[in-house]
Amino acid sequence: MVSSEHRRTPRRSDARRNRDMLIAAAREIYAERGVDAPLDDIARRAGVGNATLYRHFSDRTELIETVFHDALLPILHMARRTRDHADAWSGLTAYLDRVFALLAADRGAGDLLTTAIQGVPTLDALREENRRTLETLLRRGQEQRTIRADLTIEDLLFLLAALGRAAPAAPDSWRRHLALLLDGLRPAAARPLPAASLRPEQFDAALHRLGAAPRTPARGEPPAHPPTSETSTP
Repeated sequence: MVSSEHRRTPRRSDARRNRDMLIAAAREIYAERGVDAPLDDIARRAGVGNATLYRHFSDRTELIETVFHDALLPILHMARRTRDHADAWSGLTAYLDRVFALLAADRGAGDLLTTAIQGVPTLDALREENRRTLETLLRRGQEQRTIRADLTIEDLLFLLAALGRAAPAAPDSWRRHLALLLDGLRPAAARPLPAASLRPEQFDAALHRLGAAPRTPARGEPPAHPPTSETSTP
């Protein structure tokens, strides 16, 4: 007679295999089409039904966290380390070079870093650390007179978001475009600016208009496509 432990083991093995296939499929589709790709397509590529996907991941944000945690964590740590860089300009350029290399290589990560998606723990932490790092380097660079005095954090964040959205479209040219952007931050290039900087609330609205904030259900919100009854192995 087969023990209950032996009966449970194949089921657990099947569940782990399905979870791994879903993560692999999500990573491929996000890299190809961005993080707003339908969950139905991810389940289909993994070879499982929608109900199996929702048994493993309660919503889109949980799946995104699982797929991108390992990619985002090194950038989060780098953001924290970069704030201690005595030379603000070299710290800023090294940090942005690392971030944009990721954006150009992975459309999914690029979408993620330039959207307003909430509820992805590693992304939420990275977004906070990124802003704090850029604010610190901006203030220090202005004190060191290596960054133009009239630049605001909203200016910098919006410019970087716009370039970040474009980077995957020209993955071989992002270094050129980033260099052009950075040249515009130098005091020697400064000219009187024709308009006021965006206020924080204007900056948030502008990101949405830029197309940097696809609609994503918040954590715990019911999925747009509820799981259907099917017989796929969990």
